Amino acid sequence: MTQTSPAAASQAFRSTRETELRAPIIEVNHLEKTYKTPRGILNLFSGLDLTVNRGEMVAIVGQSGAGKSTLLHILGALDTPSAGTVYCASINVAKLSPREAAAFRNREIGYVWQFHYLLPEFTALENVAMPLLARGAQKREALQLAANWLKEVDLEDRGGHRPGELSGGEQQRVALARALVNNPRLLLADEPTGDLDQTTAGRVFDLVERLHASHGLTSILVTHNLDLAARCTRALKLEGGRLVPLGAAPPNSN
Repeated sequence: MTQTSPAAASQAFRSTRETELRAPIIEVNHLEKTYKTPRGILNLFSGLDLTVNRGEMVAIVGQSGAGKSTLLHILGALDTPSAGTVYCASINVAKLSPREAAAFRNREIGYVWQFHYLLPEFTALENVAMPLLARGAQKREALQLAANWLKEVDLEDRGGHRPGELSGGEQQRVALARALVNNPRLLLADEPTGDLDQTTAGRVFDLVERLHASHGLTSILVTHNLDLAARCTRALKLEGGRLVPLGAAPPNSN
């Protein structure tokens, strides 16, 4: 039997790793999503394509009802497409079973929504620790990692407070810490500053930018705030069932 030398094996590993790092973290092709309604079939996406490279921060804007949240749900394995392929972190998420999808989300995806969805009966520290406990981490380890993340979002002195005792900006920062405590590769944020005043929204977005850079994240943010969208690597508009660069003419659906 042919033996592979350690040097050759190491070179093969490096080559494979470099290929993985060059590959897009998200690749969507010919995405379709349809719904049956009393008035007939609603075609939400029409041959939608999207490629996101590692390290990018991509903003998605568009009118209400255009499908922005649905697109995030599909990318994060919370929903399935009617047709097309959706690869996220080299995994065809549309083919995952419910159990596999749950494990994938816990491992690879961090979510932040417009509403924080913190559990009101638990402290900020306990809320941040929840995803770790769901993965089977020991409580002491989970709480220590959660405390580290509260420090990352400048809330180390608020860990013992329940969500109702925090301001809106603080609640969203706790939600961001919870989203990232498992060290995901991808951050999906759906209107993360939508419920905040302009000043607080700017501070939360500053924090998102800092964590995106310092933790090597790839981030996709849905927002109506064009000023915040302009600070991202790219800004895309969802219109006519497809994504186009912000400011470009709407796509022809034919």
